[in-house]
Amino acid sequence: MWILWAVTALWAASFSLIGEFLAGQVDGYIAVYIRMLLALLLFLPLWRPKRLAFAQQWRLAAIGALQIGVMYLFLYHAFLYLTVPEVLLFTIFTPLYVTLIDDVLFERKHLPAQWWLAAALAVVGAAVIRFNTLSDDFVIGFLLIQAANICFATGQVLYKRLELGSERNQVHVFALFFLGATIVSSLAMAAFANFDKWPSTTLQWGILVWLGLGASGLGYLAWNLGAKRVNVAQLATMNNMLIPAGLLINFAFWGQAVDWLRLALGGAILLASVWLASRRR
Repeated sequence: MWILWAVTALWAASFSLIGEFLAGQVDGYIAVYIRMLLALLLFLPLWRPKRLAFAQQWRLAAIGALQIGVMYLFLYHAFLYLTVPEVLLFTIFTPLYVTLIDDVLFERKHLPAQWWLAAALAVVGAAVIRFNTLSDDFVIGFLLIQAANICFATGQVLYKRLELGSERNQVHVFALFFLGATIVSSLAMAAFANFDKWPSTTLQWGILVWLGLGASGLGYLAWNLGAKRVNVAQLATMNNMLIPAGLLINFAFWGQAVDWLRLALGGAILLASVWLASRRR
């Protein structure tokens, strides 16, 4: 679990950088492509194709394409229909998708009720923190965010269940994960990007380098390695811990207002969901 907690803190800080220095200034599709390309270049020198069967290699690439590439495609389209608070609100259902997809894809007929309750609590806790009044035309955006959530959840479950050998072995084949993500993000950039918003300052490039090598490269590797160490309910509940972590980071570094009562109540519910998921049956 400590790996998932560490990555949550890393991603929370990274989202803050995106909101402060990239959002509205650098096109989202361009930013994602640069991040995926940099992460791919980080792992290419470590790639050892002979460590994994050919069929497994393509499955890993497909997981990366789905978990990051297609997910970001749906996510950035959703911003055409939703405000930022609405996007954050609608991402809270990911824990339920992780639990449901694991049950459906792998025919686990007796998934413990305790795990379902933990996932449901994670949704409730996140809703307490993030719920706001919705705009009139939110339905299309809601559906796009749910498609993004399902892609991200499916990728996590598939990676958790894919036989990749030891953690050292996974490091040596993880370039394939970002190969799939880079292919999809490059196609999305070519189709939808506004090239007038290409990164133009040293600060923007510096943040993108950090996001590509750190938050994306090391972050997704650590998250997926951590996913293999925990049960499905723990993985599901940790998906929503990014919400309170992100709010705390924004308050600490940028002084953004926080509703402390809602944050405390929702955070307590989220912690209870993680505790419930971690209890031995």
